[in-house]
Amino acid sequence: MLVIETERLVLRELTEADFEAAREILGDARVMYAWEHGFSDGEVRAWIAENIARYRRDGFSYLAAVERVSGALAGFIGPLVENVEGERRMGVGYILGRNFWGRGYASEGAAACVDYAFDQLGAAEVIAEIRPENSASRRVAGRLGMTARESFVKIYKGKEMPHLIYIITKEEWTARRREAEAN
Repeated sequence: MLVIETERLVLRELTEADFEAAREILGDARVMYAWEHGFSDGEVRAWIAENIARYRRDGFSYLAAVERVSGALAGFIGPLVENVEGERRMGVGYILGRNFWGRGYASEGAAACVDYAFDQLGAAEVIAEIRPENSASRRVAGRLGMTARESFVKIYKGKEMPHLIYIITKEEWTARRREAEAN
């Protein structure tokens, strides 16, 4: 079972027992504005099932981000395979409940997942797919050292949704880590 730990978070595989807490986060239209709707109960169950299937298929996906101090489910952060116009690419994703916004958890958890992707999975680059209007997610990507280098249009529920692709290479990530350690 995949577990990634940070100073303030434990990232662990989702289970069906996470449904109630996940429903509060994924059902919130403000949290899910990039999808343009809060998820129904059925969509939450399907999302959890898809992530569990990805653990078996890929070995990783969105993980439950549990706050160490409270034990509360803060959201979902994980290394994941992104499908960009038919190409499988190593990515990182993050979705946090509103009660956990503004605390740096997305940056902290995503950085640990980028480390995992480079150090454990041998990725050459890590991407983040972000809607152009999602300024909070774009700031997180920027804090990770990622830059918007590509774009594409994702079709979701029959609607065209433009996305920016933020990218960081292993070389760039390694240089940032060396610089941080030197300071």
